[in-house]
Amino acid sequence: MPYSRFVEIGRVAYIAHGADKGKLIAIVDVIDQNRALVDGPCSGVGRKDMNFKALHLTPYTIKINHSARTGTVKKAWEAAEVNKKWEQSTWAKKLATAKRRTELTDFERFKLMKAKQARNRLINIEFGKLRKQARKAPAKPKKLKKKAPAKAAAKGKK
Repeated sequence: MPYSRFVEIGRVAYIAHGADKGKLIAIVDVIDQNRALVDGPCSGVGRKDMNFKALHLTPYTIKINHSARTGTVKKAWEAAEVNKKWEQSTWAKKLATAKRRTELTDFERFKLMKAKQARNRLINIEFGKLRKQARKAPAKPKKLKKKAPAKAAAKGKK
């Protein structure tokens, strides 16, 4: 089965673009094939309709009925611990890292560059030591070729 995340009532989604970019919401109801009614009581997103193109579906779901009220969505959200799960996901960690990199100053960027250079220097030194040891080691002896059994059998018959 190629897809595992479907648009469904209670599916948690990440807003990819728009005014509320970067926030999590829950799909409360499907309006038509292009839009859904969403609510994000724990992320500060008000109840509104949103285009599916602006949403990225996450693997998390909450148990709610269609058109559930904001209070019900909030209780289900907290019971499912969506915020905790999201913060531990690699997706959220990558987003946080990307955001941190965009906020770096020139000096911080310079420090990172120097740290990478120092790390690479250490790696190259260790690699050089290993390569030098490999060159000093004696060559492996060549295996002796065994004669084919067919020839040995033919010689024994004569």
